[in-house]
Amino acid sequence: MRASASVEWTTELERLALHQLIDEYAELNHYLFGGKLTLPTLRLADGLSQLGLWEGEIRSISVSRTLVREHPWGRVTEVLKHEMAHQFVAEVLGVSEPTAHGPLFQRVCSERGIDGAASGLTTAPSTGEASVLHKIRQLLALAESSERHEAEAAAAAAQRLMLKHNLRTVGDSSAREYCFAHLGAPTGRVEESQRRLASILRDFFFVQVIWVGIYRAYEGKRGTVLEVMGTRENVELAEYVHSFLNHSAAALWHDHKRRIGTRSDRDRRAFVAGVMTGFYKKLKEQRKTTDEQGLVWQGDQELSAYYKRRFPRTTSIHYGSSAGRGAHAAGQAAGGQLVLHRGVSAGPSAGSRLLGR
Repeated sequence: MRASASVEWTTELERLALHQLIDEYAELNHYLFGGKLTLPTLRLADGLSQLGLWEGEIRSISVSRTLVREHPWGRVTEVLKHEMAHQFVAEVLGVSEPTAHGPLFQRVCSERGIDGAASGLTTAPSTGEASVLHKIRQLLALAESSERHEAEAAAAAAQRLMLKHNLRTVGDSSAREYCFAHLGAPTGRVEESQRRLASILRDFFFVQVIWVGIYRAYEGKRGTVLEVMGTRENVELAEYVHSFLNHSAAALWHDHKRRIGTRSDRDRRAFVAGVMTGFYKKLKEQRKTTDEQGLVWQGDQELSAYYKRRFPRTTSIHYGSSAGRGAHAAGQAAGGQLVLHRGVSAGPSAGSRLLGR
């Protein structure tokens, strides 16, 4: 989305955006379509009735200029994938279906984890009618209690409910429809706290996570954003937890600075990373209780397959840690006392709308 109201769209930014589309086309062609596609004309266009358009007769893919200027780049990438799927059906498979989004096109999209509806959405649509999320809302509201024992019990019950729900539905393709969301603003540098937060979502909230490259159109630069994948209920909950922990960590750092009497933010990164570490360890201890009760999560093979379809080739990177620093230890102690509850409103995510006030 637009970085600032003062930043104007220029011909140079448009030129850079088109170059980015060409680069992404080449990359997507390689790892999603086996290099079988040939680059068509790529252009930004006004007045499209769709977000994107494949025109076979003139070998052209058009992408809405409004989409590029006013929406997150992740959505632009999904629309480009969608139009490339149309091109694949027409030029590689050599099939002209009676309808644009026919069965063969849907199969091509499904095999590659592409949005077959052309919405380009990078967030899970709200599913407020889902009974499990209604119960989660109720439990997280109870977790706002000033009585710590009651709050801890309600938060633990919410996580146990999600565990039971996932254990009951895993393997049932009719009950588990997968989607994805991009969480947070794209950044040029992924902080240690955000990597630890991603691990929390992956290990305790039934989603797959990956850091993906993203383009910041109003800066003409690349960045990185966190993508989470899972069922709609799990993605919505992960969105909320992401907002909750970032909001809570910022508040805890503010309290810590006031307590030790400093205005410096020099140790902020180490402290916030400690908060995430402390909360991770707390959830790990709670998981032991559910394991002892026979509620053991073995993972979701169908979700792993969905992840592989979207990202057939991935790279692992190892980072350093701020553990051992005094600020990290202080943050870890604070994170160990955090209780997940509903009364936090932070960020524009669908999860905040669903589970927050």
